[in-house]
Amino acid sequence: MKHSDLKELLDEKALRYNSTEFIESDPIQIPHLFTKKEDIEISGFLAATIAWGQRPTIIKNAKRLVEGMDFAPHNFILNHTPKDLQRFEGFVHRTFNYDDLLFFITSLRNIYLRHDSLENCFTPKSGDDNLKNGINNFRNIFFEIDHLKRSKKHVSDPFRNSACKRINMYLRWMVRPNDAGVDFGIWKNISPSLLSCPLDVHTGNVARALGLLKRKQNDWKAVEELDASLRKFNPEDPVIYDFALFGMGVFENIR
Repeated sequence: MKHSDLKELLDEKALRYNSTEFIESDPIQIPHLFTKKEDIEISGFLAATIAWGQRPTIIKNAKRLVEGMDFAPHNFILNHTPKDLQRFEGFVHRTFNYDDLLFFITSLRNIYLRHDSLENCFTPKSGDDNLKNGINNFRNIFFEIDHLKRSKKHVSDPFRNSACKRINMYLRWMVRPNDAGVDFGIWKNISPSLLSCPLDVHTGNVARALGLLKRKQNDWKAVEELDASLRKFNPEDPVIYDFALFGMGVFENIR
């Protein structure tokens, strides 16, 4: 397929799937329950953290989390009592359990008290062309307090060649402009040009079918290869094409 034809296809599919109709079947509906910046970013982070498996189950469990926080995540993170945490006893989503959740709540509180915001933790280094260093910086901050070793697996590490699918999805939510009403664009200090496509089985298969990705593994090296391909079509907003790749994979069964 010619470069111009491929760009036309990707732009067409991105326009189709980057719409508010997408929200009702996606975990992004959780942060859409809120208007306060901190509530959006906290609920979004928790929803993205458990975003693997069947989407109805992800959404159900993410709703349980914000319900347990009385639909005021920021206030809950800062002001909860030990008794308040008991309402989450028995919570589990795949391998993410109650003990992990307690640590995540404690770490988020530490971030808001010591680092002001989640956005600050993802600040990239000068000259970076993606958010690999930003994700690593966040990860270091997130685990700067005492933690269970098991909880570290729930925040992916690009320096261990993880594709960091859920973190990149979360960053898309927070950073991309909300022109279509899907993403939020509430983080202004990170350029959308630095975002990477959340690479999973669907986006990976479609990207390979279209010749955008040759690497077989869905890892960080593949993320950077796909970055290079997508930035040829839209260097300012490359992850607009996440909607196209994911949509074609999930709703059109292209592989």
